[in-house]
Amino acid sequence: MANPQVTAATLQAFSDAWNRHDIEALMRFMAEDCVFHAVAGSELFGRSFEGRAAVREGFQLAWQAFPDAAWLDGEHFVAGERGVSESTFRGTKADGTRIEARMVDVFTFRDGKIAVKNAYRKDRPPVAAAGSSTAN
Repeated sequence: MANPQVTAATLQAFSDAWNRHDIEALMRFMAEDCVFHAVAGSELFGRSFEGRAAVREGFQLAWQAFPDAAWLDGEHFVAGERGVSESTFRGTKADGTRIEARMVDVFTFRDGKIAVKNAYRKDRPPVAAAGSSTAN
């Protein structure tokens, strides 16, 4: 069954909230019994967060790990109860490690909200920090 309440514009607004690091706005998009599968973790789906409190914590961990996290060049589409956002993730860890890689979020919707956010990111080595030099 189609879900006319969720559109590519909805996913763009969700992405915009990520870039503002706005947890309250993000949680307004999420279903009561939402699930977030992070890009990393020891389980098959990465680390999974189930329920609003756990998902909130999982989302905030991204900003703790990468205080300057940004999701750029987003492209979004929705097909019925599923949707995809593709973007470039860019962020720097506290130790200076800089990640820049394409990523995808695969969504499942229910009743106009995001029920599942399943994140995938290319396993690209860290990139050199701005201003650093490398030997040839």
